[in-house]
Amino acid sequence: MISQKDNMTFVCKTDANEKIQMILRQTDYNEDIAYQKLGEHNDDPIQVIKSYLGITEKKAPIKSVNQEIYRQLRHKLDHSVKEFNEKQYEKLEKEIEENKKL
Repeated sequence: MISQKDNMTFVCKTDANEKIQMILRQTDYNEDIAYQKLGEHNDDPIQVIKSYLGITEKKAPIKSVNQEIYRQLRHKLDHSVKEFNEKQYEKLEKEIEENKKL
């Protein structure tokens, strides 16, 4: 809705009004403040409401180095297995197509 990367702002009024009304229902902000806060929070009304209520995002702490090592290993193995399965599927499809030609 709001893009300020190239000093240009594009606003869809119906989307903006819906988001402003959502913020007004959940907070004590007036329309001007709600619009300002919406801009500050990259057009995300949920983030505006969370900041009003004082809710911060929680990041899961790493309990130990060993847990992080195993987490990364699981991630790498999952990724490798996924790639292998995709290659096998493509190989199988190719073989089926070749068999159909015969």
